[in-house]
Amino acid sequence: MLIKIIRKIARLLLRLIARIEYVHFDRIPESGSVIVVTNHLGRLDAMMGAVLTNREDILMFIAEKYQKNLMWRWFAKQIDAVWLNRFDVDIHAMRQAYKRVKQGEILAMAPEGTRSPTEALLPGKPGAAYLAAKTQALVVPLALTGTEDRVVKSRLKRLKRLNITITVGEPFTLPLIDRHNRDAFLQAQTDEIMCRIAALLPQQYRGVYADHPRLRALLAEQTG
Repeated sequence: MLIKIIRKIARLLLRLIARIEYVHFDRIPESGSVIVVTNHLGRLDAMMGAVLTNREDILMFIAEKYQKNLMWRWFAKQIDAVWLNRFDVDIHAMRQAYKRVKQGEILAMAPEGTRSPTEALLPGKPGAAYLAAKTQALVVPLALTGTEDRVVKSRLKRLKRLNITITVGEPFTLPLIDRHNRDAFLQAQTDEIMCRIAALLPQQYRGVYADHPRLRALLAEQTG
């Protein structure tokens, strides 16, 4: 019930402060196991979970740094979120996420693990690739622009609405984990996920993946 209230409030607030362009939103499945992977530009990104889908079974991670805050603990409990240690391998969080995605929930996560100080893609961490390969859930790449903290602060300070674009890519799945070459497998699949996000972004947002061979191949497919 609370997720419905939060979604209504978030959507109302976003309509007031931003013009949002939705591109290929119909690619987000309305049911079944799904992992939405996105770039992470600013604090406003957290609200995007409210507009991604009408599904009530959306699973969100909340950074461990907020766990000491009473209000955040209450909020996390109400929406049944999972606390995530972003800087170490959080086995407990991964197990919870695996169980719930496997049961058919939709998970939204940013493989970078933190907001990008350069506003362009940082190297992805293997958590999303691990969960996607382990659960065989559909992976849906999503690209955000216009939510940079710098831009949000500047425009709202001048009472100007934000211009946000949310672009959804084609869903895909990852192969099962190669147990004999686990680390190399996870690195390759993390690159696959990040390059698919990069392919949806303007050039200046592609960061460390700008010259990646897989990104070049994806861009060639788009134009060819």
